[in-house]
Amino acid sequence: MTATFRYLPDTKQDQKEMLSLLNVNSVDDLFEDIPADIRLEGELRIPKADPEPVLQKKMYQMAGKNKNANQYPIFLGAGTYDHYIPSVVNHMISRSEFYTAYTPYQPEISQGELQAIFEFQTMVCELTGMDVANSSMYDGFTSLAEAASLAVASTRRSKVLVSKAVHPESRAILDTVARGQGYTVEEVNLATETTDLEKLQEQIEKDTAAVIVQYPNFFGSIEDLREIKKIAAEKGALLVVSANPLALALLQAPGKLGADIVIGDMQPLGIPMAFGGPHCGYFAVTKKFMRKVPGRIVGQTTDEQGKRGFVLTLQAREQHIRRDKSSSNICSNQALNALASAICMTALGKQGVRDMAQLNLEKANYMAKLLEEKGFTILNKSPFFNEFTVELPLPVKEVNAELLNAGIIGGFDLGNDYGFDNRMLIAVTDQRTKEEIKQFVEVLEAIVNGRV
Repeated sequence: MTATFRYLPDTKQDQKEMLSLLNVNSVDDLFEDIPADIRLEGELRIPKADPEPVLQKKMYQMAGKNKNANQYPIFLGAGTYDHYIPSVVNHMISRSEFYTAYTPYQPEISQGELQAIFEFQTMVCELTGMDVANSSMYDGFTSLAEAASLAVASTRRSKVLVSKAVHPESRAILDTVARGQGYTVEEVNLATETTDLEKLQEQIEKDTAAVIVQYPNFFGSIEDLREIKKIAAEKGALLVVSANPLALALLQAPGKLGADIVIGDMQPLGIPMAFGGPHCGYFAVTKKFMRKVPGRIVGQTTDEQGKRGFVLTLQAREQHIRRDKSSSNICSNQALNALASAICMTALGKQGVRDMAQLNLEKANYMAKLLEEKGFTILNKSPFFNEFTVELPLPVKEVNAELLNAGIIGGFDLGNDYGFDNRMLIAVTDQRTKEEIKQFVEVLEAIVNGRV
């Protein structure tokens, strides 16, 4: 049975008893140490309290004015996506033994939590093609900065190259962390919507610790990881790949293409949009860097009776390692959201995850084709996953306002972060129906033709 606790005000008798216990005569006596000239005089200028039934009605009426992705089709991605989440995910993570769990230091009483984390790590390794994964991080953005710091510490070099096709927020966090850690970050320009490999070749040097790219990149296009790895390897730099885990169900695993560190955000698999967070980052490496991974790693073992069990194998960022050997102070993770991702992947199964990824790919390409048929220009020159850029004859802000009036949440305005005026980044996920896609295209055509 679930109990609901509401606010119960103190009665006059309650106040009298508390004042008596404190041996004071009035509430004013509690504030006698505060000079009278700085005390508030009179009542606070706030509305009078409403009875609870009246307040509830007011709050529901206010909430009803909001519109969300359950009511409007959403074509906004740029790092947070509207994907299908099996209902079992919420049922499982709502169990009290999971959502109240703390760090599983005591394995004898934390086997369920530890096994869930171990399964998460295993699935991340399968998707990325890497040897080792940790028990999750805050989100994909901070994971990228942690990967850069690991590369700098491991190579003992002081420069990192990051593609401008990497998410702007990831690059912003990287810049902040780099200033604190004392290494420099240089950005590599674009060749249309992917990393300019000629510029990369020019900028990379012997002091470059890592080359960082996104896969698919911020514009949805697929980077040539094999070629980027060749360029990085020539100078002894590490290849860090920020990868969408759902896309990895279809794309060649970064680990198979030479990546040294693969990081990303698990939000596409089992984590709701929730107004932009919380998310769950993952961090996977080759065996060579296992002891430098930030956060914790859960391992599988057997007890004295030979029974399968789980323990925290490496806690390399906390109190169990010499500080000068670490590359991070991260000691927390997103265990509950990592569990949500693990349950989502388990419920879908390997084929289900592939099917879901295939739907994203096909629906995005279907919408791009419809837009081209209506005369719009798709700017992606490389194959793309579930996002692409379309050029508009009007400012994106104006177009999105009209789309919202028509009951559609539009795409991301690339003018803010890239200075690409009149360019919209559109995300088409498995949740979008054929009818919603057609509606978007029809309304967009009407907007640019002045019929809205």
